[in-house]
Amino acid sequence: MAELTQRERMQIPRQRMPEQDPDERGRNYNEVALGLTPELAQIEADRCLQCKRPQCVEGCPVGVLIPEFIKALRDGDMIGAVQAMKVKNSLAAICGRVCPQEVQCEQLCILAKKGEPVAIGRLERYVGDFELAQRSCPLERADATGKRVAVVGSGPAGLTCAVDVARAGHDVTIFESLHSPGGVLVYGIPEFRLPKGVVHAEIDYAAECLGIEIRTDTVIGRTLTLQELLEDYDAVFLGTGAGLPSFMRIPGINLNGVMSANEFLTRVNLMKGYQFPQYDTPVKVGRNVAVIGAGNVAMDAARCSLRLQKLRAQANGEEPGEVHIVYRRSRQEVPARAEEVHHAEEEGIIFDFLTNPVEILGDEMGTVKAMRCIRMELGQPDESGRRRPVPIEGSEFEMPMDTVIMALGTSPNPLVFVDAEGLQRSKWGTVIADEEYGRTTMARVWAGGDVVTGAATVVSAMGAGKRAAADINLYLGGEIDPW
Repeated sequence: MAELTQRERMQIPRQRMPEQDPDERGRNYNEVALGLTPELAQIEADRCLQCKRPQCVEGCPVGVLIPEFIKALRDGDMIGAVQAMKVKNSLAAICGRVCPQEVQCEQLCILAKKGEPVAIGRLERYVGDFELAQRSCPLERADATGKRVAVVGSGPAGLTCAVDVARAGHDVTIFESLHSPGGVLVYGIPEFRLPKGVVHAEIDYAAECLGIEIRTDTVIGRTLTLQELLEDYDAVFLGTGAGLPSFMRIPGINLNGVMSANEFLTRVNLMKGYQFPQYDTPVKVGRNVAVIGAGNVAMDAARCSLRLQKLRAQANGEEPGEVHIVYRRSRQEVPARAEEVHHAEEEGIIFDFLTNPVEILGDEMGTVKAMRCIRMELGQPDESGRRRPVPIEGSEFEMPMDTVIMALGTSPNPLVFVDAEGLQRSKWGTVIADEEYGRTTMARVWAGGDVVTGAATVVSAMGAGKRAAADINLYLGGEIDPW
């Protein structure tokens, strides 16, 4: 078959990802995006122009060899595609599902200048799923060095750091506070966006190939302290994330029926709310649910609420209620991924823009019954560059609600910092660490991900874990001594 010309490649339309029907998926927790078929993956790979100076790689926080893996895929060399992917990314099946490729690698694709970019993320997922099914290219470990590294937290930053350090031949132990590894990948992201089976398969495969030890139910700061880890390990990486939720300081915040998105999603994910009615999770959402905020976590909380509503209504022969996203800015300022907003709208989530709660009202039993809000308008830009929302005097109104979920950002849990003298933190409670290397102010301790930046994306945390691992490897090899 003759090689396609650049003009012919540019004329191929971007392939649509098969998805569950919106009405059907609102009643289950199965994955919404079904993945590309081999035929669709081939057509999409054929769109890549194989640029001489590919800018897409610059947009990837972990530096995936994008042209190389797509070229191998296009040529039918799936083993080569996996090998090219694994040079930089050992968690492709995860990244392909949850990374915001549209504002990273795909945004810099040359095709995006005049049309739609190559669906890099979808092709990454396709390659990652192939490897999980075939296990054709095991991760290779260098000769043992005798050095020991402790990784605190098994989320995206910790996992990435652990894999890269273990590949260099060092012995790695991951310490996880919960009963199951994966961090935010398992307790924070819903099953319909990132199946638990995919996360566990990625983790188990890496641990098996590289001999990584994972200790669950171990809380650093309580079971062991950071100082105690340093007595037994040559280096420590902190990737504990940011799990401490933020709440609005308004009357009624302590009423029954008010919770953080962190608590809500953790209960749904870890108490198997996504398997109702086989498992009846303690999370009870009412007929009228308000999720405050409009980031990815807010979308996840709203879409989980909708599914719980519909599943229980179906089981009880009732009509489901309503789920609202309440956001003080306009649609243009929504920070969530466009794909997640689109999916939420398709499923029936109601968006109340330029609206801000000022009080949560309760009944005589101390349970939420309504939420008093005020209309907003956009004024001058604030420090983030977005126009500041300003209340409209006299525009207060009430919304009947019996569940209010706060999705307003998070900060690191301070428990990990017990017995960590010398580890400096910012006024927001995040660890102060060098952005390029992840070095903290405490000798032999590195940090990366949300514990440093505050809540951010999975792939940015992975990038931080990868940079820190490279620096740890240099330190353990005797090439540098930053302290």
